[in-house]
Amino acid sequence: MLGQILCRGTAAAVAARRMRNILGSVLGRDGWRWRTHEVKLLNTSSGDTVTIGEISYKLKTPQNPELVPVKHISDSLPQTVAQHLRWIMQKDVLGQDVFLIGPPGPLRRSIAMQYLELTKREVEYVALSRDTTETDLKQRREIRSGTAFYIDQVSPMSCAVRAATQGRVLVLEGLEKAERNVLPVLNNLLENREMQLEDGRFLMSAERYDKLLQEHTKEELDSWKIVRVSEDFRVIALGLPVPKYKGNPLDPPLRSRFQARDIYYLPFKDQLELLYTAGPNVGAERVSQLLSLATTLCSQESSNLGLPDFPVDNLLPALHVLNAFPMLSSQHLVQRLYPYNSILGKDGRTAVEGVLSPAPSAIMGVSVTRELEGRADVTLRVADKDVTFQVPAGTKEPRPPNSSPNFISTPSHAQLLSEMMQSHMVKDICLIGAKGCGKSVLAREFAEMLGYSIEPVMLYQDMTARDLLQQRYTLSNGDTAWRPSPLVTAAIEGKLLLLDGIHRVNLGTLAVLSRLLHDRELDLYDGTRLLRWDRYQTLKEQLQFSDEQLQERSIFPIHPSFRVLALAEPPVVGASTSSSSNSRGQQWLGPELLTMFLYHTVTPLAKGEEMGLIQGLTPNVPMEAAEQLLHLTHSLRKTNDPTAQSLASSLSTRQLLRICRRLSQYPKESIAHAVNKACLSRFLPSLARASLEKSLANCSIQDTPDPAEHTRMVKDGVLTIGNVSAPIYNPNEKMKVPDVLFYDNPQHMMVMEDMLKDFLLGEHLLLVGNQGVGKNKIVDRFLHLLNRPREYLQLHRDTTVQTLTLQPSVRDGIITYEDSPLVKAVKLGHILVIDEADKAPTNVTCILKTLVESGEMILADGRRIISDPREAKGRPNVIVMHPDFRMLVLANRPGFPFLGNDFFGALGDIFSCHAVDNPKPQAELAMLKQYGPDVPDATLQKLVAAFGELRSMADQGTITYPYSTREVVNIVKHLQKFPGEGLASVVRNVFDFDSYNKDMREVLIEALHKHGIPIGAKPSSVKLAKELPLPEVKMTGYWTINQGGNARRKLLCPTETHSIDIKGPVFLRVQGYPCNRQESRALSFSEEKAHWQIPMNEVNIICDVTTKDDVLYVATCNPVSLYSMKERGETIQCMELYDIFPRTISGVWQPFVTIAPLGSPLDGQVVLHEEQSNTVLHLDLVTGAVRRLMLSPDSEQPTTRASHWWSNKEQQGGHKMCSDFAHKNWLLFYKEDGNQLEVLDVLEGRVHSISLPINLRSVFLVAEDRWLLLESNTNKKFLLTKPMHMAAEDSGVCQLHSISEDSVSSGHGVSSAEVSVPQMVSCEQLPNENLSAALDQKIVSPNRILADTGSFARVVVGFPDLMSPNEVYSFKRPVDLSVMKSSESGAHMFLRGGLRSSTAKQENCVSLLSANQVVRALPPSKVPLKEVYPKDVTPPMTAAYLEVTDLSSKKVKYIPVPRSMTVSPYTSWLSKVSESDVLIAPLGSGGVVTVDMGGYVRLWETGLDTLQRSLMEWRNMIGTEDGRPLQITIQRDSGLDVTAPKHGKIDPNNAPHVGGNQWAGGTGGRDTAGLGGKGGPYRLDAGHKVYQVSQAEKDAVPEEVRRAAREMAEKAFRERLKEIDMSEYDAATYERFSSAVSRQVQSLRIILDSLQAKGKERQWLKNQALGELDDAKIIDGLTGEKAIYKRRGELDPELGSPQQKPKRLRVLADVSGSMYRFNGVDGRLERSMEAVCMVMEALENYEHKFKYDIVGHSGDGYDIELVRADKVPKNNKQRLKVLKTMHAHAQFCMSGDYTLEGTETSIKELAREEADEHFVVVLSDANLERYGIRPEHFAHVLTSDPQVNAFAIFIGSLGDQAERLQKTLPAGRSFVAMDTKQIPQILQQIFTSTMLSSA
Repeated sequence: MLGQILCRGTAAAVAARRMRNILGSVLGRDGWRWRTHEVKLLNTSSGDTVTIGEISYKLKTPQNPELVPVKHISDSLPQTVAQHLRWIMQKDVLGQDVFLIGPPGPLRRSIAMQYLELTKREVEYVALSRDTTETDLKQRREIRSGTAFYIDQVSPMSCAVRAATQGRVLVLEGLEKAERNVLPVLNNLLENREMQLEDGRFLMSAERYDKLLQEHTKEELDSWKIVRVSEDFRVIALGLPVPKYKGNPLDPPLRSRFQARDIYYLPFKDQLELLYTAGPNVGAERVSQLLSLATTLCSQESSNLGLPDFPVDNLLPALHVLNAFPMLSSQHLVQRLYPYNSILGKDGRTAVEGVLSPAPSAIMGVSVTRELEGRADVTLRVADKDVTFQVPAGTKEPRPPNSSPNFISTPSHAQLLSEMMQSHMVKDICLIGAKGCGKSVLAREFAEMLGYSIEPVMLYQDMTARDLLQQRYTLSNGDTAWRPSPLVTAAIEGKLLLLDGIHRVNLGTLAVLSRLLHDRELDLYDGTRLLRWDRYQTLKEQLQFSDEQLQERSIFPIHPSFRVLALAEPPVVGASTSSSSNSRGQQWLGPELLTMFLYHTVTPLAKGEEMGLIQGLTPNVPMEAAEQLLHLTHSLRKTNDPTAQSLASSLSTRQLLRICRRLSQYPKESIAHAVNKACLSRFLPSLARASLEKSLANCSIQDTPDPAEHTRMVKDGVLTIGNVSAPIYNPNEKMKVPDVLFYDNPQHMMVMEDMLKDFLLGEHLLLVGNQGVGKNKIVDRFLHLLNRPREYLQLHRDTTVQTLTLQPSVRDGIITYEDSPLVKAVKLGHILVIDEADKAPTNVTCILKTLVESGEMILADGRRIISDPREAKGRPNVIVMHPDFRMLVLANRPGFPFLGNDFFGALGDIFSCHAVDNPKPQAELAMLKQYGPDVPDATLQKLVAAFGELRSMADQGTITYPYSTREVVNIVKHLQKFPGEGLASVVRNVFDFDSYNKDMREVLIEALHKHGIPIGAKPSSVKLAKELPLPEVKMTGYWTINQGGNARRKLLCPTETHSIDIKGPVFLRVQGYPCNRQESRALSFSEEKAHWQIPMNEVNIICDVTTKDDVLYVATCNPVSLYSMKERGETIQCMELYDIFPRTISGVWQPFVTIAPLGSPLDGQVVLHEEQSNTVLHLDLVTGAVRRLMLSPDSEQPTTRASHWWSNKEQQGGHKMCSDFAHKNWLLFYKEDGNQLEVLDVLEGRVHSISLPINLRSVFLVAEDRWLLLESNTNKKFLLTKPMHMAAEDSGVCQLHSISEDSVSSGHGVSSAEVSVPQMVSCEQLPNENLSAALDQKIVSPNRILADTGSFARVVVGFPDLMSPNEVYSFKRPVDLSVMKSSESGAHMFLRGGLRSSTAKQENCVSLLSANQVVRALPPSKVPLKEVYPKDVTPPMTAAYLEVTDLSSKKVKYIPVPRSMTVSPYTSWLSKVSESDVLIAPLGSGGVVTVDMGGYVRLWETGLDTLQRSLMEWRNMIGTEDGRPLQITIQRDSGLDVTAPKHGKIDPNNAPHVGGNQWAGGTGGRDTAGLGGKGGPYRLDAGHKVYQVSQAEKDAVPEEVRRAAREMAEKAFRERLKEIDMSEYDAATYERFSSAVSRQVQSLRIILDSLQAKGKERQWLKNQALGELDDAKIIDGLTGEKAIYKRRGELDPELGSPQQKPKRLRVLADVSGSMYRFNGVDGRLERSMEAVCMVMEALENYEHKFKYDIVGHSGDGYDIELVRADKVPKNNKQRLKVLKTMHAHAQFCMSGDYTLEGTETSIKELAREEADEHFVVVLSDANLERYGIRPEHFAHVLTSDPQVNAFAIFIGSLGDQAERLQKTLPAGRSFVAMDTKQIPQILQQIFTSTMLSSA
């Protein structure tokens, strides 16, 4: 016999019935004979007794029987439980307090309650949470009729006092949740049963009180306020063991006062018994299998794996489900109890699945019928069987499934809903799913199917237990009362409670609900108790009370259909469980929460289902667009790349639907635009952006360019922006419509058009952008145009949920709430503009979600906002949302440097997002013009360009502050108002913020100088070349054109015409390079305007430069290529032609190319002529088409000729092209020493060949129809005249006239004049005024200007049009240029290979007719340096001098052209091109362009007028800072009248006089002459001035002071070196690497610092005794509580949350032989060393945040240790040692490549280490193919472990290896550094966009 009940009498009938049931199940199973406990109930004359085993306890009749727990004792009492009860009884008899400790779950509470039910004790239950304060435990004041009373009778949280005095049992649940110092209040009560109360009473233990009572009367004790603690008072504490679970550990003094009992899960057998009875239909073995899984997962081993405990207590409800659906697989069930896919990482999942065996299950239909009140019958089809079962249902009529218009059922959702039905049968449910995947919609559908009303509660992070359950408020008479929260009303009314966001709330707060969820019981603050329905009914029966009586005792039933449905985002697997509000989410789903719900995961939809959904909800969306969109989204979701995943999260189903709604309205819109908008790609880190672009390209989604014109008009009350129209609103409150100064510009118009589209679709808008890009302006303008009134809310750090909705204030002791702008806007239908949304904590802004989504929101004063007016009927306290209400939210972009909270990340997908960017340059320029109409255009352009550059630098992360339009506008406004001030000083208004940060300052100054903003220049620094006088102009002779009759017949030249052959076209790639144009006039003013480098190889040779309008063309000849660039353009186009010109043997053939740019209609096309092979090519630089033009049919055997001409060593005459009239689309070709001219008409495609009777030396086109020819041996000149239009029939009419030259002295006819060989003859004439100025006489005549070696310039007057003798005027040189020896001085002599072999091909002489100048480039040896430079100055090293001969001012000046950086090694070839190192071409009217041999382009301004104008502009930009002292004048009305003005007396001593009207030369007086007074006749300064140190003097700190400072610094430097024992040579070596990356290091450290600061950001600490008043505690303040303040402080990490681990970084550097080998080519080894140096320097002192090591890989192996993680270099010497090791290793290692193995091993090793995040950065050169390594393989290795983020940086490779490689590698994971300078930048990018995004 196991146990017996002996019942004597009837008093214990109830208990006896219970016992019989218990024993019924135990009898007959005679398995366990030992230690049996009999539970006996004895009834004697003195009362009832309960006996457990041998312990008995005498029952007393309870005072308040309704407080005794009922229906807790289950029908079968397992032995273990009986033992626990016996132990508690022992402690009870001893009078000790007990602590039941054990794993989470309801078991401990239920045992306590069972004991109390057995012993008939009244219970006071307290759920402790982190918000519990001591007032909650002892006494709380309430105000009654205007006076504050301490209440311990009414309010339960002062239940400790109540329990003590009434002799109840105090059950404290969740001791580990309470904050550290709250519980010690109870220490004395526990130990001595004593406690001092706030109201002066004193609780005293029963024994002492009874002793006192023997000596004193009760009245005396009462007057001393002594209260007796009942001897029956006990405390039962329930808690979790804390080191294992999260929470605060027990305070030692508190712990010592309790007796502990470990209540573990029931033993296997007991548990099994229970489960067998629960699921009779389920096979026994399945039950035991489930149970063994549960016990396995609760074992010690599994918790070592990091697996959370299995919720064993939930097996019971799960078996009920299994009982109804025996065909369900166990795996399905376990997924609900233990959603291991969401909580565990990969290892954990495999561990669990190992224990399980899977089986599929399909659930088909759902049908619902209504049966009883509050129940519904649900029929499910499971595996082809219909199962009908009953579930709780709501009060409304259930709706048949799939009948809602805005819910489209998909198979997976139908499955999910039916599974939810099953769980709903037994327990509360929690849905886990990513944001925007349809949780809320599913929940709503679920509720409607069962006829539930939903009560949505949006949870936020700092929600307190009070917010969840009850809040205080004041009645109209000022009394305080408690208002139940929606949660409580939902429980009483039987609604479906939707807890949205349980992943956000702190666990300590949620714990308050655990009793509600497990037992359906709840104790509230004001003493109300909610009981489970059946317990309530039992209580009613037993006590024979009516409902009213129970309600008077504040006991209410919880409605039987009440259910909780929680929604949560998936826990981040492996994330640290810290409660820090970082956006990365947390592993919130711990063992405690697992026991509360059954879990269902909402998986993202499959592609087909999502398509169906989209078509169902937006029927007219263009199909193709939707397909592309889904293709993109699913390709992003499938990858395991974290960046892609985060992109996919912003393309949630909700966003896709939004995009499709737009597309169905505006089908023309581009998808790329929509996707970029949804992901806010403009503000993504560079890596994520790259990866998105790549994905878009892979899905072939192109961005269509937007139409350029965005107009705006208002007509007939309709506003139209672009193509979108909207009616204009008619507001009631006109004054709330914003009106703002706004200048339209296309870009902002586009944004507004976009906003209007979304606005019309009913969306709420979110505008994200940097500061100062005009977000507020755009919004205000938008509302102004729409005529909408707005309410404005500015958020900040301290915004709380309360302040968002209501502002509480106290009037006459009554608390009243003012509506916040949000509530006003909702009521009145205004537009709510929320500014700086990212400054408020995200947990606050989260409450906007319910408002946007479901249009519901509960306010602090109990009112609620509802969007559906039908629901609002007849309900009190309801605000109906006005249909016109909208929200426009503004936020800065997430991330550095704003460091706001990631509003977009948290709530981005419920708004329609718009990225607002700075306007594009044109738009910005137009806008600035409206702000500063009088500011010169040039200035505005410079500003726009400079700021554009700074912004792109900010995007790349080189600088941290994003300069915005706001700053430029302020500069322009200043310049507009004070035009006298220079730009250079005004920009300092913006940049002085950065003046103390050295690196930043250098970057800024460089950028500003690059765009010609002369910051830091002085007005005096003008460095123009020295002008020398020209010799007198002399008339030196005549040219006469002979027209003798007989000669005429002889000199007709026959012409023939044929069409040309065109070969081709071939299409070559036109490559664009960025043009890094630098303005040259940044610090000083000179003739040079700007300069930049052509991106060419250093062995290449420049052979021609020419210009057309503002386009420059440069040709090179080794290999042959053509570069074209605009004078102010951003890019340089390059076309490489080495495929067309084959390089013959060892460079014997030295091609030489000239260029002829063609004119309209062939703009942008060029003819190239190679002189030796006479190849003529026609290039189109737009399309890249190359055509070869065959001029003569016989030019087809170049091969034989080639062999011919390089065998005979004599220099052959080349072919020449004259392109003076290329803009008319015709060109002339001739061969030196040949006798034929070929005229090519490009448009007609014809060649006219003219045969001549003379051999040619050169041809000059002096006019379109007159050409000057030189005969080859005699240098005799001829003039060829030809008809203007050559047609085939009248051929043969070209006439040749010889020209005879006569000197002045010998008269006509005698040709003794030395024959001049012109180098250049102009093809137009000098304008008349220029001609007159040059010759110093008024003259109008045709003329040509020519230049030869003997003169600076010659003017031939009358030539070529007049037949009479033409006068020649010359500016003679003192020495003929050809006589000067061109020996190079200095370094060039060695490069130049000695003498020049032949005359150079380029004459380098141009005429600028409008400026009246001749400019030529001369080598330094031909320049009179002694006259140009003073004696003691050594001339600078120059490439050449520009000799500018100005005929108007009769001056010549020599402008030095700086040396080129590099010179091709082919020096003899160079010398054939040009005699100086530069080539020259005219540019515009008053300038030239030079290109030196290193490919450096410089623009020069030589014309005097333009120079003067530029100098004026430049001086204006600097501003007139004349050194005059400023004077401050105050105009004061002195009240004395002005008498007649006079000079005043002159003081002989000249003492200073101030005021009065007597002396002359005073200051501030009246009538007399002086300064700053009034009424004097004139200003007179008698020399009294403020002695002011002039700027120059200030700058000149005395030399000795400076020297001392320098010496001090040097001494300190030496000391430091000595300290780390480093030689100065070593220091210099290290400095070389360090300085190269100092900028990157600096900016990385800035970011690291600010992140650290952000991590240290303080939090609000609540319940403080001093600080600022906490709004939520105003009422408590009224009642006189102390702890009602909050203050900022460091929040201690939650106890039990794991330590923040550092991030783990490994740099894998390539130190293979190839690095050393190619270092000479591109410096790759040095760059890698710099990169390593940068990592070491940037992470110094951040070892706690970043653990890094550096490993090398080479042919010797893949784990060459350079830096160990535990021994990082601490100073420069150690760092240099690392660099030296790298260098030495690369020099001496074996060849081979271990990139792959190195990467693989590193990834594996790092994955094993504990760290917050893991990074591997591989530096390698891209020659993987050489070693047979496949790129796909490498790609696979890089992404092999999702925990490790691996990046590869390939160092520029031979050819396009790296580019090809990058295409195969995953986006955002690989970088190509073609220029090794980029490596540090790329590294910095990787750091900033990944490591720091999540720091």
